[in-house]
Amino acid sequence: MTPTFDALVQDFFCRRLIDQQEASRCTLEAYRDTFRLLLTYLPQRLRKPLSGLALADLDAPNVIAFLDHLQAERGNGARTRNARLAALRSFVSYAASRDPTALPLANRVLAIPVKRHDKPLLGYLTREEMEAVLAAPDASTWAGQRDRVLFAVMYNTGARVSEAIGLRRNDLNSDQGGRSLRIRGKGRKERLVPLWKQTATVLNEWLKRLPPLADGPLLPNARGKPLSRSGVEARLEVAVKKASEACPSLGKKNVSPHTIRHTTAMHLLQAGVDLTMIALWLGHENPQTTHQYVEADLKMKEEVLTKAEGVPVEGSRFKAKPSLLEFLDNL
Repeated sequence: MTPTFDALVQDFFCRRLIDQQEASRCTLEAYRDTFRLLLTYLPQRLRKPLSGLALADLDAPNVIAFLDHLQAERGNGARTRNARLAALRSFVSYAASRDPTALPLANRVLAIPVKRHDKPLLGYLTREEMEAVLAAPDASTWAGQRDRVLFAVMYNTGARVSEAIGLRRNDLNSDQGGRSLRIRGKGRKERLVPLWKQTATVLNEWLKRLPPLADGPLLPNARGKPLSRSGVEARLEVAVKKASEACPSLGKKNVSPHTIRHTTAMHLLQAGVDLTMIALWLGHENPQTTHQYVEADLKMKEEVLTKAEGVPVEGSRFKAKPSLLEFLDNL
């Protein structure tokens, strides 16, 4: 018996992602959001009720139209578009394994190419700018103390915002006097990151203000729940605005939580730390990802330039190109 579209979607989440793959919570939420958007868009495009959708409606033209809608109407970038496409590719592959007649449809969706996009240089803060951000929160308030700890931990560990808000009190390694922190990264990979003395000090002081719950959030909001991603972004925005009064260069930069992660990597690199160690510090699965920080460090490039001698270049007489070659050059 051919499974219905509703059954395929539910089985994909429950059987494939949760039971078989044990996908992380972040993956489940990303795939869930993709289907929420898709199941809102398709009934409008096809002029049929949600209950009337079938797997055949997920053919390549409709998927491409959905992806274009995300960019044109919702303002999503190419990265988000590609992430949504990855979720749908995974689903149609699963659907084809359950229903062999869906294989042609799956192949057409799998043939949709990812969209290429520009990869701008990574933004990061100087040491003076980072110090200004760390000092910006008001230490006389509970929220200000929490924010100081939050930014100090993110800068020390290079944690992603999802990793930072997922920290629990027992992630601080008490066996070493609170001098290391367990980070749960992508793909459920854990890493132990050492803490600088000043970070360990503010963390141990902060613990005294939290309820003695081992699995309680290390960085809670005012209601005792873990901070949200948007909450971290809002608190950082406030801190940067305050810090820009003492450090005006911050006012010209777009500072996000991920900027702090880039800043950690750049400062480690500039301090002479090996790229392999930085990759382990940040939890990069592929060390090649870490090479982007070398590309972004203009100062290091300038140092290389001063050590290298240029090759003498002799002048040559200009010769006009044939018109056809000139045409191709101007395309």
